[in-house]
Parts: sequence; structure tokens; C-alpha cells
Amino acid sequence: MYETIKYEVKNHVAWITLNRPDKLNAFIRQLNLEVAKAVKESSRDKDVRAVVITGEGRAFCSGQDLSEVDEEMDHGEVLRNNYGPMVKEIEACEKPVIAAVNGVAAGAGFSLALACDFRIVSEKASFVQAFVHVGLVPDSGNLYYLTNLVGYAKALELAVFGEKITADQAEKLGLVTKLIPVEGWQEETTAFAERIASMPTKAIGLMKRLLKGSHDVSFHEYLEKEAFAQRIAGQTQDHREGVTAFLEKRRPAFHGK
Repeated sequence: MYETIKYEVKNHVAWITLNRPDKLNAFIRQLNLEVAKAVKESSRDKDVRAVVITGEGRAFCSGQDLSEVDEEMDHGEVLRNNYGPMVKEIEACEKPVIAAVNGVAAGAGFSLALACDFRIVSEKASFVQAFVHVGLVPDSGNLYYLTNLVGYAKALELAVFGEKITADQAEKLGLVTKLIPVEGWQEETTAFAERIASMPTKAIGLMKRLLKGSHDVSFHEYLEKEAFAQRIAGQTQDHREGVTAFLEKRRPAFHGK
């Protein structure tokens, strides 16, 4: 079904693993489109309550495979046809999406990590805004997400200088949800993903929708959106379970419904 990624669902978590380790999981068109397809598949799967995107081998993703680049290429069309569909699927996913950054995330690989809701990062990982080194601008939504995370001045600085950002530096910048030691990587990554998957999934999806829609509306419009979202959340089984568990003084058992 997939040739450039691995896809499996385990304990309500969809694991999407970029699988071109000999090329440091660099993007080719097929990889872009398979990631998009896998995210869409996980969005539609009622058994999936969280999505993890990670890389096989020692890299998360080193960006565009430059062997596919030529002087006649229309880079704008490449973005519209290859990268756009991928990041749009991640943006549209109402389930929590986790980037498990196991190694270098460079160029569009950095963009892929930024597009996710959470970034759990190995201590050996690093981030590189590689675009400037080949005379291009950051793409695949990179500056859109980066500016929201670190502000205009720091986003521009990172883009212009294109210097390597260590995992520790990324944490200080606010790019990292959780920094994980190399020796505990798989166990802690799995535990984090399964913890997210055990939470009220529909409420999280509504939180994402509210946050993403908060920038372009007035405060009064936002309050109306908030009330609409709360009405939906209040009708879920997870809300009823949460209230019941509170009254019974026990831990709630959410089912994402």
C-alpha cells in the first residue's frame, strides 16, 4: 500500500514513519503524497485518536531530495502539487498530530515538524533552516508556523542565517514539547503518544479548531465560536464520563466519542 513510509495503528495511535533511511528520509514526490494519504487515512479511522510522524534510521527528514531538482523546475508548482497537499492534510486533521523528531529535521523536514501540534524531540536531534543555503525561501508553511511559535524577529533570524539549532536550543526557543534522552526514546515516545490518545479526542479537535480560528476574528466572534464548540463538546460521551468520574472520585476513561 505504501512504499516510502511505514504505517501502522497500535493502541489507538497511527504511526507514520518516513522510510527512506539511506537518503535521510529526504522528500521525493511519492513521499510527500504518501504522508498526505496516511494522514487522511488516520483522520478517517475511528480507531485512531492520535497520529505520530517520525523517521526511520538516524534522521527525521533532511528536506527535499536534491537529486529530483533541476534548473527547469517550477518550484512554485512543486509546492502546490507535492508539499501543499501534505501540510494541508496535517492542518486539517482534528486529531492531535505529534512529530517525533528522532534526528535532523532540515528544510522541509523542519517545516513538517512545525506543522504538527506537538514536537517531542530526541536529545540528538537538530533543526536547520536549510533554504537560504540554496537561495530559496522557507516553504511548506514553515514561516507561518515558526512565526506563531517564536515571533517575527526570531523567525526571520533563523530563516536568514540558516544555522543549526540543537535540541537544547530548540527547547529554549519554545519549539519542543518534550525533550527525550536517546536511551529512552522509543519508550517515552510511545508513552507520550498513548497518553494523548487516551484523552478526550473530540475536545482536543475542537481546541485546535478554536486556536487556529482565533487570529482572524474579533473577540466577540471568538466567544460565539467558543460557545458553539462547547455545545458540541458538551454532547460527547467523554464529557459525560469526565463529569461522572469527577463525582465518583476516579480517573476518567475516555473513548474519543
